[in-house]
Amino acid sequence: MSDPTVMQLLGRRLRLAVVGGGPGSFIGAMHRQAARLDDHYQLVAAALSSRPDAALQAGQSIGLPPERCYADGAALITAEAQRADGAEVLAIMTPNDSHASLALLALQHGMDVICDKPLSNTLAEAQAVHEAVQRHGRILCLTHNYSGFPLVRQAKAMVMQGDLGDIRLVQVEYVQGGRAVAGPSRRPWKDDPVRSGPSLVLGDIGTHAHQLLRFITGLEVSAVAADVGTIVPSRPTHDFAGALLQLSNGARGCLWVTQAAAGMENGLRIRISGALGTLEWALEQPTVLHFKPLGAPAQIRTPNGPGTLPLAARSSRIVAGHPEGFHEAFANLYTDVGLTIAAVRSGRTTDTLWQYFPNSWDGLQGLRFIEAVLASSRDMGRWTHLPT
Repeated sequence: MSDPTVMQLLGRRLRLAVVGGGPGSFIGAMHRQAARLDDHYQLVAAALSSRPDAALQAGQSIGLPPERCYADGAALITAEAQRADGAEVLAIMTPNDSHASLALLALQHGMDVICDKPLSNTLAEAQAVHEAVQRHGRILCLTHNYSGFPLVRQAKAMVMQGDLGDIRLVQVEYVQGGRAVAGPSRRPWKDDPVRSGPSLVLGDIGTHAHQLLRFITGLEVSAVAADVGTIVPSRPTHDFAGALLQLSNGARGCLWVTQAAAGMENGLRIRISGALGTLEWALEQPTVLHFKPLGAPAQIRTPNGPGTLPLAARSSRIVAGHPEGFHEAFANLYTDVGLTIAAVRSGRTTDTLWQYFPNSWDGLQGLRFIEAVLASSRDMGRWTHLPT
Protein backbone atom coordinates (compact mmCIF):
# COMPACT_ATOMS: atom_id res chain seq x y z
CA MET A 1 0.00 0.00 0.00
CA SER A 2 1.42 3.38 -1.02
CA ASP A 3 -0.53 5.55 1.42
CA PRO A 4 1.35 7.61 4.01
CA THR A 5 1.45 6.21 7.51
CA VAL A 6 -0.02 7.77 10.61
CA MET A 7 3.54 7.98 11.94
CA GLN A 8 4.54 10.05 8.91
CA LEU A 9 1.53 12.35 9.30
CA LEU A 10 1.57 12.79 13.09
CA GLY A 11 4.97 11.56 14.21
CA ARG A 12 3.34 8.92 16.45
CA ARG A 13 0.67 6.23 16.47
CA LEU A 14 -2.92 6.98 17.45
CA ARG A 15 -3.77 6.03 21.03
CA LEU A 16 -6.60 3.47 20.99
CA ALA A 17 -8.92 2.18 23.73
CA VAL A 18 -11.38 -0.69 23.35
CA VAL A 19 -14.65 -1.40 25.15
CA GLY A 20 -16.03 -4.93 24.97
CA GLY A 21 -14.60 -7.89 23.12
CA GLY A 22 -13.14 -9.62 26.15
CA PRO A 23 -12.07 -13.23 26.68
CA GLY A 24 -13.73 -15.67 24.26
CA SER A 25 -14.89 -12.93 21.90
CA PHE A 26 -14.21 -13.45 18.20
CA ILE A 27 -14.86 -9.85 17.25
CA GLY A 28 -12.77 -8.39 20.09
CA ALA A 29 -9.61 -10.13 18.95
CA MET A 30 -10.44 -9.13 15.37
CA HIS A 31 -10.59 -5.43 16.29
CA ARG A 32 -7.29 -5.54 18.16
CA GLN A 33 -5.52 -7.45 15.39
CA ALA A 34 -6.92 -5.16 12.70
CA ALA A 35 -5.70 -2.11 14.59
CA ARG A 36 -2.16 -3.48 14.73
CA LEU A 37 -1.81 -4.92 11.21
CA ASP A 38 -0.67 -1.69 9.55
CA ASP A 39 0.90 -0.25 12.73
CA HIS A 40 -1.18 2.93 12.93
CA TYR A 41 -2.44 2.45 16.51
CA GLN A 42 -1.13 1.83 20.00
CA LEU A 43 -3.56 0.11 22.37
CA VAL A 44 -3.43 2.05 25.65
CA ALA A 45 -6.60 1.15 27.58
CA ALA A 46 -9.45 -1.34 27.65
CA ALA A 47 -12.68 -2.32 29.37
CA LEU A 48 -12.88 -6.01 28.50
CA SER A 49 -15.33 -7.13 31.19
CA SER A 50 -17.90 -5.63 33.53
CA ARG A 51 -16.39 -7.66 36.39
CA PRO A 52 -13.38 -5.81 37.87
CA ASP A 53 -11.31 -8.95 38.45
CA ALA A 54 -11.94 -10.26 34.94
CA ALA A 55 -11.35 -6.82 33.40
CA LEU A 56 -8.00 -6.54 35.18
CA GLN A 57 -6.91 -10.03 34.19
CA ALA A 58 -7.98 -9.64 30.57
CA GLY A 59 -6.39 -6.21 30.20
CA GLN A 60 -3.07 -7.31 31.68
CA SER A 61 -3.08 -10.40 29.43
CA ILE A 62 -2.84 -8.09 26.39
CA GLY A 63 -0.11 -5.97 27.94
CA LEU A 64 -1.99 -3.10 29.60
CA PRO A 65 -0.99 -1.65 32.98
CA PRO A 66 -3.48 -2.25 35.82
CA GLU A 67 -4.56 1.40 36.08
CA ARG A 68 -5.77 1.34 32.47
CA CYS A 69 -7.84 -1.84 32.77
CA TYR A 70 -11.40 -0.65 33.37
CA ALA A 71 -14.59 -2.52 34.25
CA ASP A 72 -16.90 0.10 32.75
CA GLY A 73 -16.87 1.81 29.36
CA ALA A 74 -18.11 5.15 30.67
CA ALA A 75 -15.43 5.12 33.38
CA LEU A 76 -12.79 4.42 30.74
CA ILE A 77 -13.91 7.35 28.58
CA THR A 78 -14.01 9.90 31.40
CA ALA A 79 -10.72 8.76 32.94
CA GLU A 80 -8.82 8.61 29.66
CA ALA A 81 -10.11 12.05 28.63
CA GLN A 82 -8.38 13.52 31.69
CA ARG A 83 -4.97 12.04 30.91
CA ALA A 84 -2.39 13.88 28.83
CA ASP A 85 -1.55 10.53 27.23
CA GLY A 86 -5.17 9.36 27.17
CA ALA A 87 -6.91 7.43 24.43
CA GLU A 88 -8.00 9.52 21.46
CA VAL A 89 -9.84 6.80 19.51
CA LEU A 90 -12.43 4.48 21.09
CA ALA A 91 -13.40 1.12 19.57
CA ILE A 92 -16.81 -0.19 20.72
CA MET A 93 -17.75 -3.88 20.47
CA THR A 94 -20.30 -4.23 23.26
CA PRO A 95 -23.89 -5.54 22.92
CA ASN A 96 -26.04 -3.45 20.58
CA ASP A 97 -27.97 -1.56 23.24
CA SER A 98 -24.86 0.29 24.50
CA HIS A 99 -23.35 1.35 21.16
CA ALA A 100 -25.08 4.72 20.98
CA SER A 101 -24.54 5.77 24.59
CA LEU A 102 -20.83 4.94 24.52
CA ALA A 103 -20.36 6.62 21.15
CA LEU A 104 -22.10 9.78 22.34
CA LEU A 105 -20.01 9.95 25.50
CA ALA A 106 -16.78 9.41 23.58
CA LEU A 107 -17.66 12.11 21.04
CA GLN A 108 -18.49 14.53 23.85
CA HIS A 109 -15.02 13.90 25.31
CA GLY A 110 -13.27 14.63 22.02
CA MET A 111 -12.63 11.05 20.92
CA ASP A 112 -13.02 9.64 17.44
CA VAL A 113 -15.02 6.39 17.37
CA ILE A 114 -14.86 2.99 15.69
CA CYS A 115 -18.08 1.12 16.42
CA ASP A 116 -19.52 -2.28 15.62
CA LYS A 117 -22.78 -2.31 13.72
CA PRO A 118 -25.61 -1.55 14.18
CA LEU A 119 -24.99 2.03 15.26
CA SER A 120 -27.85 1.72 17.77
CA ASN A 121 -31.08 -0.12 18.46
CA THR A 122 -33.34 2.82 17.62
CA LEU A 123 -33.58 5.39 14.86
CA ALA A 124 -33.67 8.24 17.39
CA GLU A 125 -30.36 7.12 18.91
CA ALA A 126 -28.76 6.76 15.47
CA GLN A 127 -29.90 10.27 14.57
CA ALA A 128 -28.44 11.59 17.82
CA VAL A 129 -25.07 9.96 17.17
CA HIS A 130 -24.92 11.21 13.58
CA GLU A 131 -25.72 14.75 14.71
CA ALA A 132 -23.10 14.52 17.48
CA VAL A 133 -20.43 13.52 14.95
CA GLN A 134 -21.21 16.66 12.95
CA ARG A 135 -21.48 18.89 16.02
CA HIS A 136 -18.22 17.80 17.60
CA GLY A 137 -16.29 17.58 14.33
CA ARG A 138 -15.17 14.02 15.05
CA ILE A 139 -14.87 10.89 12.91
CA LEU A 140 -16.96 7.76 13.39
CA CYS A 141 -16.42 4.51 11.52
CA LEU A 142 -19.00 1.72 11.57
CA THR A 143 -17.27 -1.63 11.05
CA HIS A 144 -19.14 -2.94 8.03
CA ASN A 145 -15.90 -4.71 7.28
CA TYR A 146 -17.02 -6.37 4.04
CA SER A 147 -16.58 -3.00 2.33
CA GLY A 148 -12.88 -3.39 3.15
CA PHE A 149 -12.36 -6.36 0.82
CA PRO A 150 -10.26 -5.38 -2.21
CA LEU A 151 -12.69 -6.83 -4.75
CA VAL A 152 -15.68 -5.15 -3.14
CA ARG A 153 -13.77 -1.91 -3.62
CA GLN A 154 -12.94 -2.99 -7.16
CA ALA A 155 -16.65 -3.47 -7.81
CA LYS A 156 -17.39 0.00 -6.44
CA ALA A 157 -14.67 1.54 -8.60
CA MET A 158 -15.98 -0.23 -11.72
CA VAL A 159 -19.49 1.08 -11.04
CA MET A 160 -18.11 4.57 -10.46
CA GLN A 161 -16.25 4.61 -13.79
CA GLY A 162 -19.34 3.42 -15.67
CA ASP A 163 -18.39 -0.15 -16.56
CA LEU A 164 -21.94 -1.33 -15.79
CA GLY A 165 -23.77 1.69 -17.17
CA ASP A 166 -26.97 2.66 -15.40
CA ILE A 167 -27.71 0.27 -12.54
CA ARG A 168 -30.99 -1.58 -13.12
CA LEU A 169 -31.08 -4.54 -10.73
CA VAL A 170 -29.41 -5.52 -7.44
CA GLN A 171 -29.72 -8.83 -5.61
CA VAL A 172 -28.04 -9.32 -2.23
CA GLU A 173 -28.30 -12.15 0.29
CA TYR A 174 -26.65 -13.08 3.56
CA VAL A 175 -27.37 -16.68 4.50
CA GLN A 176 -25.98 -18.19 7.71
CA GLY A 177 -26.76 -21.43 9.54
CA GLY A 178 -25.44 -20.75 13.02
CA ARG A 179 -28.93 -20.42 14.53
CA ALA A 180 -30.60 -23.27 12.64
CA VAL A 181 -31.06 -25.27 15.84
CA ALA A 182 -33.49 -24.16 18.54
CA GLY A 183 -32.04 -23.24 21.91
CA PRO A 184 -30.28 -20.39 23.67
CA SER A 185 -27.49 -18.45 22.00
CA ARG A 186 -23.97 -18.81 23.37
CA ARG A 187 -24.20 -15.04 23.87
CA PRO A 188 -27.41 -14.69 25.94
CA TRP A 189 -27.88 -10.98 25.17
CA LYS A 190 -28.69 -11.90 21.57
CA ASP A 191 -31.86 -13.66 22.75
CA ASP A 192 -33.07 -10.51 24.50
CA PRO A 193 -34.83 -8.12 22.06
CA VAL A 194 -34.23 -5.24 24.47
CA ARG A 195 -30.46 -5.67 24.12
CA SER A 196 -30.18 -7.07 20.60
CA GLY A 197 -32.66 -4.66 19.05
CA PRO A 198 -36.09 -4.86 17.41
CA SER A 199 -34.86 -7.47 14.89
CA LEU A 200 -31.74 -9.52 15.62
CA VAL A 201 -31.31 -10.79 12.06
CA LEU A 202 -31.62 -7.31 10.58
CA GLY A 203 -29.23 -5.76 13.09
CA ASP A 204 -26.75 -8.62 12.88
CA ILE A 205 -26.53 -9.29 9.15
CA GLY A 206 -29.31 -7.37 7.40
CA THR A 207 -27.42 -4.11 7.91
CA HIS A 208 -24.34 -5.72 6.34
CA ALA A 209 -26.29 -6.66 3.20
CA HIS A 210 -27.91 -3.22 3.04
CA GLN A 211 -24.59 -1.39 3.45
CA LEU A 212 -22.83 -3.59 0.87
CA LEU A 213 -25.51 -2.76 -1.69
CA ARG A 214 -25.23 0.96 -0.98
CA PHE A 215 -21.41 0.94 -0.88
CA ILE A 216 -20.93 -0.68 -4.28
CA THR A 217 -23.77 1.01 -6.18
CA GLY A 218 -23.75 4.45 -4.56
CA LEU A 219 -27.56 4.22 -4.49
CA GLU A 220 -30.00 4.45 -1.60
CA VAL A 221 -32.92 2.13 -0.89
CA SER A 222 -36.00 4.30 -1.33
CA ALA A 223 -38.80 1.81 -0.59
CA VAL A 224 -39.26 -1.77 0.64
CA ALA A 225 -41.93 -4.46 0.58
CA ALA A 226 -40.86 -6.84 3.30
CA ASP A 227 -41.51 -9.94 5.41
CA VAL A 228 -39.71 -10.49 8.72
CA GLY A 229 -40.14 -13.31 11.18
CA THR A 230 -38.93 -16.43 12.92
CA ILE A 231 -38.55 -19.78 11.15
CA VAL A 232 -37.17 -21.77 14.11
CA PRO A 233 -40.15 -22.44 16.42
CA SER A 234 -40.34 -20.63 19.78
CA ARG A 235 -37.33 -18.39 19.08
CA PRO A 236 -37.79 -14.97 20.76
CA THR A 237 -35.89 -13.02 18.06
CA HIS A 238 -36.16 -12.75 14.28
CA ASP A 239 -34.01 -15.12 12.23
CA PHE A 240 -35.34 -14.31 8.73
CA ALA A 241 -36.03 -11.19 6.67
CA GLY A 242 -36.71 -10.68 2.99
CA ALA A 243 -37.58 -7.56 1.02
CA LEU A 244 -38.24 -6.33 -2.48
CA LEU A 245 -36.43 -3.03 -3.03
CA GLN A 246 -36.88 0.16 -4.98
CA LEU A 247 -33.64 2.10 -5.35
CA SER A 248 -33.09 5.83 -5.60
CA ASN A 249 -32.44 5.76 -9.36
CA GLY A 250 -35.54 3.68 -10.10
CA ALA A 251 -33.70 0.34 -10.17
CA ARG A 252 -35.27 -2.75 -8.59
CA GLY A 253 -33.73 -5.17 -6.15
CA CYS A 254 -34.22 -7.87 -3.59
CA LEU A 255 -32.57 -8.65 -0.27
CA TRP A 256 -32.95 -11.66 1.98
CA VAL A 257 -31.09 -12.67 5.10
CA THR A 258 -31.30 -15.51 7.57
CA GLN A 259 -29.25 -17.06 10.36
CA ALA A 260 -31.23 -20.31 10.36
CA ALA A 261 -30.39 -22.01 7.03
CA ALA A 262 -29.16 -25.43 8.18
CA GLY A 263 -25.71 -26.30 6.87
CA MET A 264 -24.84 -22.82 5.62
CA GLU A 265 -21.79 -21.00 6.92
CA ASN A 266 -21.38 -17.34 5.93
CA GLY A 267 -23.03 -16.88 2.56
CA LEU A 268 -22.91 -13.16 1.77
CA ARG A 269 -23.41 -12.66 -1.97
CA ILE A 270 -24.26 -9.72 -4.24
CA ARG A 271 -25.14 -9.39 -7.93
CA ILE A 272 -25.39 -5.97 -9.61
CA SER A 273 -26.73 -5.63 -13.15
CA GLY A 274 -26.57 -2.49 -15.25
CA ALA A 275 -27.32 -1.57 -18.83
CA LEU A 276 -23.82 -2.71 -19.89
CA GLY A 277 -23.15 -5.78 -17.75
CA THR A 278 -23.21 -7.55 -14.38
CA LEU A 279 -20.85 -7.90 -11.41
CA GLU A 280 -21.00 -10.80 -8.93
CA TRP A 281 -19.08 -11.25 -5.65
CA ALA A 282 -19.39 -13.77 -2.82
CA LEU A 283 -17.73 -13.60 0.59
CA GLU A 284 -16.88 -17.30 0.62
CA GLN A 285 -14.81 -16.77 -2.56
CA PRO A 286 -13.61 -13.23 -1.77
CA THR A 287 -10.64 -13.15 -4.16
CA VAL A 288 -12.82 -13.51 -7.28
CA LEU A 289 -15.02 -10.80 -8.81
CA HIS A 290 -17.03 -11.88 -11.86
CA PHE A 291 -17.65 -9.27 -14.55
CA LYS A 292 -20.04 -10.21 -17.35
CA PRO A 293 -20.13 -7.41 -19.92
CA LEU A 294 -22.97 -7.23 -22.41
CA GLY A 295 -22.06 -8.91 -25.70
CA ALA A 296 -18.54 -9.91 -24.61
CA PRO A 297 -16.88 -12.86 -22.86
CA ALA A 298 -17.14 -13.07 -19.09
CA GLN A 299 -14.13 -11.76 -17.16
CA ILE A 300 -12.61 -12.31 -13.71
CA ARG A 301 -10.89 -9.74 -11.53
CA THR A 302 -8.51 -10.81 -8.75
CA PRO A 303 -6.70 -8.76 -6.06
CA ASN A 304 -3.85 -6.82 -7.72
CA GLY A 305 -4.50 -8.72 -10.95
CA PRO A 306 -4.96 -7.20 -14.41
CA GLY A 307 -7.54 -4.44 -14.50
CA THR A 308 -7.21 -3.57 -10.81
CA LEU A 309 -8.34 0.00 -10.13
CA PRO A 310 -6.67 2.33 -7.57
CA LEU A 311 -9.39 2.01 -4.90
CA ALA A 312 -8.84 -1.76 -4.87
CA ALA A 313 -5.07 -1.67 -5.36
CA ARG A 314 -4.47 0.36 -2.20
CA SER A 315 -6.46 -2.24 -0.20
CA SER A 316 -4.15 -5.18 -1.03
CA ARG A 317 -0.87 -5.72 0.80
CA ILE A 318 0.63 -8.54 -1.26
CA VAL A 319 1.17 -9.44 -4.91
CA ALA A 320 -1.39 -11.04 -7.19
CA GLY A 321 -2.14 -14.71 -6.60
CA HIS A 322 -1.69 -14.57 -2.82
CA PRO A 323 -4.97 -14.69 -0.86
CA GLU A 324 -6.03 -12.08 1.65
CA GLY A 325 -9.19 -12.26 3.70
CA PHE A 326 -11.29 -11.22 6.67
CA HIS A 327 -8.47 -9.90 8.87
CA GLU A 328 -7.08 -7.72 6.12
CA ALA A 329 -10.48 -6.33 5.14
CA PHE A 330 -11.12 -5.40 8.77
CA ALA A 331 -7.69 -3.81 8.97
CA ASN A 332 -8.42 -1.74 5.86
CA LEU A 333 -11.17 0.05 7.79
CA TYR A 334 -8.88 0.70 10.75
CA THR A 335 -6.20 2.01 8.40
CA ASP A 336 -8.64 4.23 6.49
CA VAL A 337 -9.96 5.71 9.73
CA GLY A 338 -6.47 6.24 11.12
CA LEU A 339 -5.25 7.95 7.97
CA THR A 340 -8.32 10.17 7.85
CA ILE A 341 -7.90 11.23 11.50
CA ALA A 342 -4.21 11.91 10.95
CA ALA A 343 -4.85 13.79 7.71
CA VAL A 344 -7.41 16.04 9.38
CA ARG A 345 -5.08 16.78 12.29
CA SER A 346 -2.10 17.47 10.04
CA GLY A 347 -4.08 19.53 7.52
CA ARG A 348 -3.58 17.04 4.67
CA THR A 349 -7.12 16.28 3.54
CA THR A 350 -6.66 16.41 -0.23
CA ASP A 351 -6.19 12.64 -0.58
CA THR A 352 -9.57 10.92 -0.65
CA LEU A 353 -9.18 7.22 -1.52
CA TRP A 354 -8.92 6.24 2.14
CA GLN A 355 -12.15 8.06 3.03
CA TYR A 356 -14.54 5.36 1.77
CA PHE A 357 -15.07 3.71 5.15
CA PRO A 358 -18.65 3.38 6.53
CA ASN A 359 -19.54 6.31 8.77
CA SER A 360 -22.36 7.61 10.97
CA TRP A 361 -24.49 8.40 7.91
CA ASP A 362 -24.31 4.74 6.91
CA GLY A 363 -25.33 3.80 10.45
CA LEU A 364 -28.30 6.15 10.31
CA GLN A 365 -29.38 4.79 6.93
CA GLY A 366 -29.09 1.27 8.32
CA LEU A 367 -31.54 2.07 11.13
CA ARG A 368 -33.90 3.77 8.67
CA PHE A 369 -33.79 0.60 6.59
CA ILE A 370 -34.53 -1.63 9.61
CA GLU A 371 -37.45 0.58 10.64
CA ALA A 372 -38.96 0.58 7.14
CA VAL A 373 -38.58 -3.20 6.74
CA LEU A 374 -40.28 -3.84 10.08
CA ALA A 375 -43.06 -1.37 9.29
CA SER A 376 -43.68 -3.01 5.92
CA SER A 377 -43.74 -6.48 7.44
CA ARG A 378 -46.25 -5.40 10.10
CA ASP A 379 -48.40 -4.04 7.26
CA MET A 380 -48.46 -7.37 5.40
CA GLY A 381 -45.67 -6.40 3.01
CA ARG A 382 -47.08 -3.08 1.86
CA TRP A 383 -44.57 -0.83 0.07
CA THR A 384 -43.00 1.47 2.67
CA HIS A 385 -40.86 4.46 1.78
CA LEU A 386 -37.63 5.45 3.51
CA PRO A 387 -36.86 9.13 4.18
CA THR A 388 -35.32 10.72 1.10
